[in-house]
Amino acid sequence: MHAEDAERGNGAGGSTLLSEAREADRTRPYAEGDPILEVRGLVKHYPLTRGILFKKQVGAVRAVDGVDFDLAAGETLGIVGESGCGKSTVAKMLVHLEPPTGGVIRYKGEDVTKLSGRALKAVRRNIQMVFQDPYTSLNPRMTVGDIIGEPYEIHPEVAPKGNRRQKVQDLLDVVGLNPEYINRYPHQFSGGQRQRIGIARGLALNPEIIVADEPVSALDVSVQAQVVNLLDRLQAEFSLSFLFIAHDLSIVRHISDRVGVMYLGRIVEIGTDEQIYDHPTHPYTQALLSAVPVPDPTAREHRERIILHGDVPSPANIPSGCRFRTRCWKAQERCELEVPLLAVPAVFRGAETPARHDSACHFAEEKTVVPKEGPAGTPEPQDAPPSRPSTPPEGEAGGKE
Repeated sequence: MHAEDAERGNGAGGSTLLSEAREADRTRPYAEGDPILEVRGLVKHYPLTRGILFKKQVGAVRAVDGVDFDLAAGETLGIVGESGCGKSTVAKMLVHLEPPTGGVIRYKGEDVTKLSGRALKAVRRNIQMVFQDPYTSLNPRMTVGDIIGEPYEIHPEVAPKGNRRQKVQDLLDVVGLNPEYINRYPHQFSGGQRQRIGIARGLALNPEIIVADEPVSALDVSVQAQVVNLLDRLQAEFSLSFLFIAHDLSIVRHISDRVGVMYLGRIVEIGTDEQIYDHPTHPYTQALLSAVPVPDPTAREHRERIILHGDVPSPANIPSGCRFRTRCWKAQERCELEVPLLAVPAVFRGAETPARHDSACHFAEEKTVVPKEGPAGTPEPQDAPPSRPSTPPEGEAGGKE
Protein backbone atom coordinates (compact mmCIF):
# COMPACT_ATOMS: atom_id res chain seq x y z
CA MET A 1 0.00 0.00 0.00
CA HIS A 2 1.28 3.48 -0.87
CA ALA A 3 0.83 6.66 1.19
CA GLU A 4 -1.70 8.11 -1.26
CA ASP A 5 -3.89 5.02 -0.86
CA ALA A 6 -3.79 5.33 2.93
CA GLU A 7 -5.06 8.90 2.78
CA ARG A 8 -8.52 7.50 2.10
CA GLY A 9 -8.61 6.20 5.70
CA ASN A 10 -10.83 8.03 8.21
CA GLY A 11 -10.29 9.23 11.79
CA ALA A 12 -7.41 8.24 14.05
CA GLY A 13 -7.12 4.85 12.35
CA GLY A 14 -6.65 6.60 9.01
CA SER A 15 -3.89 8.80 10.46
CA THR A 16 -2.06 5.75 11.83
CA LEU A 17 -2.49 3.92 8.54
CA LEU A 18 -1.08 6.92 6.65
CA SER A 19 2.02 7.03 8.87
CA GLU A 20 2.58 3.29 8.44
CA ALA A 21 2.17 3.54 4.67
CA ARG A 22 4.64 6.42 4.44
CA GLU A 23 7.20 4.46 6.46
CA ALA A 24 6.69 1.39 4.25
CA ASP A 25 7.24 3.50 1.12
CA ARG A 26 10.46 4.97 2.53
CA THR A 27 11.93 1.66 3.68
CA ARG A 28 11.04 -0.54 0.72
CA PRO A 29 14.11 -1.37 -1.38
CA TYR A 30 14.58 0.43 -4.70
CA ALA A 31 16.25 -1.46 -7.52
CA GLU A 32 19.16 0.20 -9.27
CA GLY A 33 17.78 2.38 -12.06
CA ASP A 34 14.45 3.15 -10.39
CA PRO A 35 13.89 6.89 -9.81
CA ILE A 36 14.40 7.48 -6.11
CA LEU A 37 14.18 11.29 -6.43
CA GLU A 38 11.96 13.19 -8.86
CA VAL A 39 12.09 16.97 -9.23
CA ARG A 40 9.39 18.75 -11.23
CA GLY A 41 9.04 22.49 -11.84
CA LEU A 42 11.29 23.43 -8.91
CA VAL A 43 11.26 27.20 -8.30
CA LYS A 44 13.01 29.49 -5.84
CA HIS A 45 12.37 33.25 -6.06
CA TYR A 46 13.81 35.74 -3.59
CA PRO A 47 11.62 38.86 -3.30
CA LEU A 48 13.03 42.33 -3.96
CA THR A 49 11.39 44.88 -1.69
CA ARG A 50 11.31 48.65 -1.34
CA GLY A 51 10.60 50.71 1.75
CA ILE A 52 11.51 50.48 5.43
CA LEU A 53 8.36 50.47 7.54
CA PHE A 54 5.97 49.42 4.80
CA LYS A 55 7.83 47.08 2.50
CA LYS A 56 6.50 46.50 -0.98
CA GLN A 57 7.68 43.79 -3.31
CA VAL A 58 8.89 45.30 -6.57
CA GLY A 59 10.38 42.22 -8.18
CA ALA A 60 12.09 38.90 -7.54
CA VAL A 61 15.46 37.25 -8.04
CA ARG A 62 14.58 34.10 -9.93
CA ALA A 63 17.47 31.96 -8.67
CA VAL A 64 15.83 28.69 -9.76
CA ASP A 65 13.06 28.95 -12.31
CA GLY A 66 11.62 25.58 -13.27
CA VAL A 67 14.08 22.70 -12.85
CA ASP A 68 13.14 19.12 -13.78
CA PHE A 69 15.23 15.98 -13.35
CA ASP A 70 15.18 12.43 -11.97
CA LEU A 71 17.82 10.71 -9.85
CA ALA A 72 17.84 6.91 -10.05
CA ALA A 73 18.90 4.56 -7.27
CA GLY A 74 22.66 4.01 -7.43
CA GLU A 75 23.15 6.80 -10.00
CA THR A 76 25.35 9.89 -9.99
CA LEU A 77 23.84 12.95 -11.64
CA GLY A 78 26.31 15.78 -12.26
CA ILE A 79 25.16 19.40 -12.44
CA VAL A 80 27.43 21.98 -14.10
CA GLY A 81 27.11 25.65 -15.01
CA GLU A 82 28.48 29.11 -14.39
CA SER A 83 28.54 30.73 -10.96
CA GLY A 84 25.14 32.10 -10.05
CA CYS A 85 23.12 29.76 -12.27
CA GLY A 86 21.28 28.22 -9.29
CA LYS A 87 23.14 24.93 -8.71
CA SER A 88 23.70 25.40 -4.98
CA THR A 89 20.16 26.70 -4.47
CA VAL A 90 18.80 23.48 -5.98
CA ALA A 91 21.01 21.49 -3.60
CA LYS A 92 19.76 23.39 -0.56
CA MET A 93 16.13 22.88 -1.53
CA LEU A 94 16.63 19.13 -1.90
CA VAL A 95 17.76 18.87 1.74
CA HIS A 96 15.18 21.48 2.82
CA LEU A 97 17.71 24.08 3.93
CA GLU A 98 15.78 26.45 1.63
CA PRO A 99 12.01 26.15 1.22
CA PRO A 100 11.02 26.11 -2.46
CA THR A 101 8.74 28.79 -3.85
CA GLY A 102 7.06 26.22 -6.06
CA GLY A 103 7.41 22.83 -7.64
CA VAL A 104 7.57 19.24 -6.43
CA ILE A 105 10.37 17.17 -4.88
CA ARG A 106 9.33 13.52 -4.67
CA TYR A 107 11.40 11.12 -2.60
CA LYS A 108 10.23 7.56 -3.28
CA GLY A 109 7.00 8.93 -4.68
CA GLU A 110 6.20 11.27 -1.75
CA ASP A 111 6.23 15.05 -2.13
CA VAL A 112 8.62 16.19 0.61
CA THR A 113 7.78 19.88 0.09
CA LYS A 114 4.47 19.25 1.89
CA LEU A 115 5.99 17.44 4.86
CA SER A 116 6.79 18.86 8.28
CA GLY A 117 7.66 17.64 11.75
CA ARG A 118 8.48 13.97 12.15
CA ALA A 119 7.70 13.07 8.54
CA LEU A 120 10.18 15.64 7.22
CA LYS A 121 12.76 14.60 9.82
CA ALA A 122 12.55 10.98 8.61
CA VAL A 123 13.09 12.02 4.98
CA ARG A 124 16.03 14.31 5.80
CA ARG A 125 17.78 11.38 7.43
CA ASN A 126 17.93 9.71 4.00
CA ILE A 127 19.07 12.82 2.05
CA GLN A 128 22.34 14.20 3.39
CA MET A 129 24.67 16.93 2.12
CA VAL A 130 28.41 17.45 1.75
CA PHE A 131 29.19 21.16 1.72
CA GLN A 132 31.53 23.12 -0.51
CA ASP A 133 33.89 24.69 2.01
CA PRO A 134 35.67 22.16 4.27
CA TYR A 135 36.81 25.01 6.54
CA THR A 136 33.55 26.77 7.43
CA SER A 137 31.28 23.69 7.33
CA LEU A 138 32.91 22.22 10.46
CA ASN A 139 32.43 23.77 13.90
CA PRO A 140 35.93 24.74 15.17
CA ARG A 141 34.80 24.37 18.79
CA MET A 142 33.81 20.71 18.38
CA THR A 143 36.04 17.65 18.16
CA VAL A 144 35.86 15.38 15.12
CA GLY A 145 34.05 12.80 17.23
CA ASP A 146 31.37 15.33 18.22
CA ILE A 147 30.98 16.61 14.64
CA ILE A 148 30.48 13.16 13.09
CA GLY A 149 28.42 11.93 16.04
CA GLU A 150 26.07 14.94 16.17
CA PRO A 151 23.52 13.37 13.73
CA TYR A 152 23.06 10.57 16.28
CA GLU A 153 21.79 13.14 18.79
CA ILE A 154 19.03 14.09 16.33
CA HIS A 155 18.32 10.50 15.23
CA PRO A 156 19.14 8.39 18.32
CA GLU A 157 17.46 5.33 16.81
CA VAL A 158 20.38 4.95 14.37
CA ALA A 159 23.01 4.46 17.07
CA PRO A 160 22.45 3.82 20.79
CA LYS A 161 24.59 5.95 23.08
CA GLY A 162 26.89 3.11 24.05
CA ASN A 163 27.85 2.38 20.43
CA ARG A 164 28.31 5.91 19.10
CA ARG A 165 32.03 6.29 19.71
CA GLN A 166 32.74 3.02 17.92
CA LYS A 167 30.49 4.02 15.01
CA VAL A 168 32.33 7.34 14.65
CA GLN A 169 35.68 5.56 14.63
CA ASP A 170 34.37 3.12 12.01
CA LEU A 171 33.29 6.08 9.83
CA LEU A 172 36.72 7.69 10.16
CA ASP A 173 38.26 4.44 8.98
CA VAL A 174 35.82 4.21 6.04
CA VAL A 175 36.83 7.66 4.73
CA GLY A 176 40.54 6.94 5.12
CA LEU A 177 41.33 8.72 8.40
CA ASN A 178 42.94 7.29 11.51
CA PRO A 179 40.22 6.38 14.07
CA GLU A 180 42.54 7.71 16.79
CA TYR A 181 41.92 11.24 15.44
CA ILE A 182 38.48 11.21 17.08
CA ASN A 183 39.47 13.74 19.79
CA ARG A 184 41.20 16.21 17.46
CA TYR A 185 39.79 19.55 16.32
CA PRO A 186 39.21 20.69 12.70
CA HIS A 187 42.16 23.12 12.69
CA GLN A 188 44.50 20.16 13.11
CA PHE A 189 43.57 18.75 9.69
CA SER A 190 44.36 19.68 6.09
CA GLY A 191 41.65 20.73 3.62
CA GLY A 192 41.35 17.27 2.11
CA GLN A 193 41.13 15.64 5.54
CA ARG A 194 38.43 18.11 6.59
CA GLN A 195 36.39 17.25 3.53
CA ARG A 196 36.70 13.56 4.45
CA ILE A 197 35.30 14.46 7.88
CA GLY A 198 32.37 16.19 6.16
CA ILE A 199 31.79 13.07 4.05
CA ALA A 200 31.89 10.88 7.17
CA ARG A 201 29.27 13.12 8.79
CA GLY A 202 27.09 12.73 5.70
CA LEU A 203 27.37 8.93 5.91
CA ALA A 204 26.57 8.74 9.64
CA LEU A 205 22.82 8.15 9.21
CA ASN A 206 23.17 5.61 6.38
CA PRO A 207 21.47 7.85 3.79
CA GLU A 208 20.34 6.78 0.33
CA ILE A 209 21.09 10.13 -1.36
CA ILE A 210 24.04 12.45 -0.87
CA VAL A 211 23.97 15.96 -2.33
CA ALA A 212 27.58 17.01 -2.90
CA ASP A 213 27.75 20.78 -3.45
CA GLU A 214 31.13 21.42 -5.13
CA PRO A 215 32.93 19.14 -2.65
CA VAL A 216 36.34 19.45 -4.34
CA SER A 217 36.40 23.06 -5.54
CA ALA A 218 38.43 24.27 -2.51
CA LEU A 219 41.04 21.49 -2.81
CA ASP A 220 44.19 21.16 -4.89
CA VAL A 221 44.26 18.80 -7.87
CA SER A 222 45.89 15.79 -6.21
CA VAL A 223 43.51 15.95 -3.23
CA GLN A 224 40.55 16.39 -5.60
CA ALA A 225 41.37 13.05 -7.21
CA GLN A 226 41.56 11.36 -3.81
CA VAL A 227 38.17 12.72 -2.71
CA VAL A 228 36.48 11.85 -6.02
CA ASN A 229 37.86 8.31 -5.90
CA LEU A 230 36.65 8.05 -2.29
CA LEU A 231 33.13 9.06 -3.34
CA ASP A 232 33.24 6.48 -6.13
CA ARG A 233 34.22 3.76 -3.67
CA LEU A 234 31.60 4.77 -1.12
CA GLN A 235 28.88 4.73 -3.76
CA ALA A 236 29.68 1.13 -4.67
CA GLU A 237 30.06 0.11 -1.01
CA PHE A 238 26.89 1.72 0.36
CA SER A 239 24.66 1.80 -2.80
CA LEU A 240 24.41 5.58 -2.68
CA SER A 241 22.84 7.98 -5.15
CA PHE A 242 24.78 11.21 -5.71
CA LEU A 243 23.82 14.65 -6.94
CA PHE A 244 27.29 16.01 -7.72
CA ILE A 245 27.63 19.76 -8.33
CA ALA A 246 30.89 21.16 -9.70
CA HIS A 247 32.51 23.65 -12.07
CA ASP A 248 35.20 21.28 -13.30
CA LEU A 249 33.74 19.48 -16.31
CA SER A 250 36.44 16.79 -16.35
CA ILE A 251 35.72 15.79 -12.74
CA VAL A 252 31.97 15.71 -13.42
CA ARG A 253 32.51 13.41 -16.40
CA HIS A 254 34.75 11.11 -14.35
CA ILE A 255 32.18 10.53 -11.60
CA SER A 256 28.78 11.04 -13.27
CA ASP A 257 26.44 8.67 -15.10
CA ARG A 258 24.35 11.57 -16.40
CA VAL A 259 25.06 15.30 -16.63
CA GLY A 260 22.74 18.31 -16.52
CA VAL A 261 23.87 21.74 -17.71
CA MET A 262 22.29 24.74 -15.93
CA TYR A 263 22.02 28.28 -17.16
CA LEU A 264 20.25 31.14 -15.36
CA GLY A 265 18.03 28.99 -13.16
CA ARG A 266 17.14 26.23 -15.62
CA ILE A 267 18.60 23.03 -17.01
CA VAL A 268 19.26 23.61 -20.71
CA GLU A 269 20.62 20.16 -21.61
CA ILE A 270 20.71 16.78 -19.89
CA GLY A 271 21.90 13.35 -20.95
CA THR A 272 24.50 10.66 -20.36
CA ASP A 273 28.13 11.70 -20.02
CA GLU A 274 28.82 10.51 -23.58
CA GLN A 275 25.85 12.45 -24.98
CA ILE A 276 26.79 15.70 -23.27
CA TYR A 277 30.57 15.63 -23.74
CA ASP A 278 30.88 13.98 -27.16
CA HIS A 279 27.57 14.98 -28.79
CA PRO A 280 26.42 18.32 -27.28
CA THR A 281 23.49 20.00 -29.04
CA HIS A 282 22.90 23.17 -27.00
CA PRO A 283 25.10 26.21 -27.84
CA TYR A 284 25.81 26.92 -24.18
CA THR A 285 27.04 23.38 -23.55
CA GLN A 286 29.26 23.62 -26.62
CA ALA A 287 30.73 26.90 -25.37
CA LEU A 288 31.44 25.40 -21.94
CA LEU A 289 33.19 22.38 -23.44
CA SER A 290 35.29 24.55 -25.75
CA ALA A 291 36.70 26.32 -22.67
CA VAL A 292 37.96 23.09 -21.05
CA PRO A 293 41.77 22.73 -21.20
CA VAL A 294 42.86 19.91 -23.53
CA PRO A 295 46.12 18.09 -22.64
CA ASP A 296 46.74 16.83 -26.20
CA PRO A 297 48.61 19.63 -28.06
CA THR A 298 47.49 18.38 -31.49
CA ALA A 299 43.81 18.30 -30.55
CA ARG A 300 44.16 21.67 -28.82
CA GLU A 301 45.43 23.30 -32.02
CA HIS A 302 42.57 21.95 -34.15
CA ARG A 303 39.61 22.51 -31.85
CA GLU A 304 37.24 25.39 -32.45
CA ARG A 305 37.20 27.89 -29.60
CA ILE A 306 33.71 29.31 -28.98
CA ILE A 307 33.74 32.80 -27.47
CA LEU A 308 30.62 34.15 -25.77
CA HIS A 309 30.05 37.87 -25.52
CA GLY A 310 28.81 39.72 -22.45
CA ASP A 311 27.92 38.43 -19.01
CA VAL A 312 25.12 36.29 -17.68
CA PRO A 313 21.94 38.42 -17.41
CA SER A 314 20.68 39.28 -13.94
CA PRO A 315 18.27 36.68 -12.51
CA ALA A 316 16.14 39.65 -11.46
CA ASN A 317 15.71 40.64 -15.11
CA ILE A 318 15.67 37.47 -17.20
CA PRO A 319 15.38 37.90 -21.01
CA SER A 320 12.14 36.88 -22.69
CA GLY A 321 11.94 33.65 -24.63
CA CYS A 322 15.20 31.72 -24.54
CA ARG A 323 17.28 33.05 -21.64
CA PHE A 324 20.53 32.27 -23.48
CA ARG A 325 19.65 34.29 -26.59
CA THR A 326 21.50 37.44 -25.48
CA ARG A 327 24.81 35.54 -25.73
CA CYS A 328 23.98 33.03 -28.46
CA TRP A 329 25.31 33.26 -32.02
CA LYS A 330 22.27 31.32 -33.32
CA ALA A 331 19.65 33.66 -31.87
CA GLN A 332 16.73 34.57 -34.13
CA GLU A 333 13.36 36.25 -33.66
CA ARG A 334 11.76 32.99 -32.54
CA CYS A 335 14.21 32.78 -29.63
CA GLU A 336 12.92 36.11 -28.30
CA LEU A 337 9.25 35.10 -28.52
CA GLU A 338 9.16 31.41 -27.53
CA VAL A 339 10.58 29.64 -24.49
CA PRO A 340 12.31 26.43 -25.69
CA LEU A 341 11.22 23.25 -23.94
CA LEU A 342 13.69 20.80 -22.43
CA ALA A 343 12.97 17.90 -24.77
CA VAL A 344 14.52 15.90 -27.58
CA PRO A 345 14.86 18.36 -30.53
CA ALA A 346 12.60 17.60 -33.49
CA VAL A 347 15.56 17.13 -35.81
CA PHE A 348 16.78 14.13 -33.75
CA ARG A 349 13.42 12.46 -33.00
CA GLY A 350 13.27 8.97 -34.46
CA ALA A 351 17.01 8.92 -35.13
CA GLU A 352 19.29 6.44 -33.42
CA THR A 353 22.08 8.84 -32.47
CA PRO A 354 23.72 9.94 -29.20
CA ALA A 355 22.55 13.46 -30.06
CA ARG A 356 19.02 12.30 -29.27
CA HIS A 357 18.70 13.69 -25.76
CA ASP A 358 16.89 16.58 -24.03
CA SER A 359 18.07 20.03 -25.10
CA ALA A 360 16.26 23.37 -24.63
CA CYS A 361 17.13 25.00 -27.96
CA HIS A 362 15.00 25.90 -31.02
CA PHE A 363 17.99 25.37 -33.31
CA ALA A 364 19.79 22.49 -31.62
CA GLU A 365 22.45 20.76 -33.67
CA GLU A 366 25.25 18.36 -32.86
CA LYS A 367 28.71 19.88 -32.80
CA THR A 368 32.08 18.25 -32.10
CA VAL A 369 33.90 20.83 -30.02
CA VAL A 370 37.17 18.91 -29.62
CA PRO A 371 38.13 16.91 -32.75
CA LYS A 372 38.52 13.19 -32.36
CA GLU A 373 41.75 11.57 -33.43
CA GLY A 374 41.77 9.72 -36.75
CA PRO A 375 43.32 6.30 -37.45
CA ALA A 376 46.81 7.71 -37.94
CA GLY A 377 46.69 9.75 -34.75
CA THR A 378 45.87 12.99 -36.58
CA PRO A 379 42.69 14.94 -35.88
CA GLU A 380 39.78 14.18 -38.17
CA PRO A 381 38.89 17.06 -40.51
CA GLN A 382 36.18 19.36 -39.24
CA ASP A 383 33.69 21.57 -41.02
CA ALA A 384 34.92 25.01 -41.92
CA PRO A 385 34.32 27.58 -39.18
CA PRO A 386 31.20 29.69 -39.60
CA SER A 387 31.35 33.01 -41.36
CA ARG A 388 31.96 36.16 -39.34
CA PRO A 389 28.26 37.09 -38.82
CA SER A 390 27.61 33.66 -37.23
CA THR A 391 30.60 33.89 -34.89
CA PRO A 392 30.02 35.32 -31.41
CA PRO A 393 31.64 38.66 -30.66
CA GLU A 394 34.71 38.82 -28.50
CA GLY A 395 34.33 38.42 -24.77
CA GLU A 396 34.74 35.90 -22.00
CA ALA A 397 34.31 32.15 -22.39
CA GLY A 398 31.20 30.39 -21.25
CA GLY A 399 32.96 28.34 -18.59
CA LYS A 400 34.24 31.04 -16.27
CA GLU A 401 34.47 30.40 -12.57
